[in-house]
Amino acid sequence: MADGAADIHAQLNAAALAYCDAVYFAKADVFEELCHEKFQMTHVENDAATFWDKAAYLDRVRGRDPFPAPAVYEILDMDQAGDEIARVHLTVDVPPLRYEDHLGFVRVNGSWKLLTKVFRTMEKL
Repeated sequence: MADGAADIHAQLNAAALAYCDAVYFAKADVFEELCHEKFQMTHVENDAATFWDKAAYLDRVRGRDPFPAPAVYEILDMDQAGDEIARVHLTVDVPPLRYEDHLGFVRVNGSWKLLTKVFRTMEKL
């Protein structure tokens, strides 16, 4: 992996880990910084989709308590197209459920911003 690609991979990995910790520990301030202003979240379940924008998602995060440590998540896959867009596939536990997330990132002014989140419930824990 070229140095530039390795740097981007490390930046995306750090963004994905920050995302997982913020989900698990209900850190709205992290999402405020991490999410693009046009952030859109989509939950797919039973052949239906439910949508939230950034403000609605931050309200959801602020409305719940953090879970006890340690956070449970796994980054399954990560890829990028140039140094402008990237995708991260991961699982994260939000007891009593485990979710599968596909995160879409864009690079804005040198920082990776979460633009889209499409997710589903994988299983009950």
